[in-house]
Amino acid sequence: MRLINIVALTILSSLSTSVLATVFTFTAIPDEDETQLRTRFDKVAEYLESQLGVDVRYIPVKSYSAAVTAFRNNQVQLAWFGGLSGVQARRLVPGSEAIAQGYEDQFFKSYFIAHHSAELLPSESFPNLNGYTFTYGAKGSTSGRLMPQFFIERNLGKKAENVFRRVGFSGDHSRTIAQVQAGAYQVGAVNYKVWEKALANGTVDVNKVKVIWQSPAYPDYQWTVRQGVNEQFGEDFKAKLTKVLLEMKDPDLLSSFPRKSFVEADNQDYQPIENVAKAIGLID
Repeated sequence: MRLINIVALTILSSLSTSVLATVFTFTAIPDEDETQLRTRFDKVAEYLESQLGVDVRYIPVKSYSAAVTAFRNNQVQLAWFGGLSGVQARRLVPGSEAIAQGYEDQFFKSYFIAHHSAELLPSESFPNLNGYTFTYGAKGSTSGRLMPQFFIERNLGKKAENVFRRVGFSGDHSRTIAQVQAGAYQVGAVNYKVWEKALANGTVDVNKVKVIWQSPAYPDYQWTVRQGVNEQFGEDFKAKLTKVLLEMKDPDLLSSFPRKSFVEADNQDYQPIENVAKAIGLID
């Protein structure tokens, strides 16, 4: 009887592993609040499942670093990363590939926003931010931290920590807007897409906060697939996944990103991001 029980448990364990292996999981960097993320990516999971013929599950994470860790540990096989988090993930899992990016991600931008009390005016020239209080977004954000820090140091000629009276990290772009609008920080850096969406939704009070500078363009968000998905989910799965992402045409799905479409991407597209991250010491 004991032998039978052991055999039964072994079979159940094997079956459980087999079932789990058929679930294709993905995550996304938490660049907005969790409710909005769940609304966005549960719809994407349904779309992918209908097109790929496998069970698909969206797994939320609490931080950018948690998204990278989940990818490294094969808890997810696909991720909607920012430029920097994608670079970090692919360095940790060699053979992983950026396969698609939003049309707009080829020429992404950061906005620097300021509370009205800062008395900073919109300008094409980089503003003199010496002595102000300043908030980034998340520590691992490309548009809310990496590129803003690079532009600050390049234009003001000194380390960012020596520019400001006080520096913070809001955690995501929505909170950056809220904190600057409330006057908790005088200036902040934000993903231009999140700003424009908030503006369209009426959650920005332009009497309290405004854009004072927009950055030059750089590559940002992308879908990165983990090495080994063909072995796990079947021959040509990566090619099929890429095709499905590029053919995402539903306006409702696209507006949740928001992107007008998805286009092809590869790892080399993000070499400028890796170069900047090395230059300012965020990666070795």
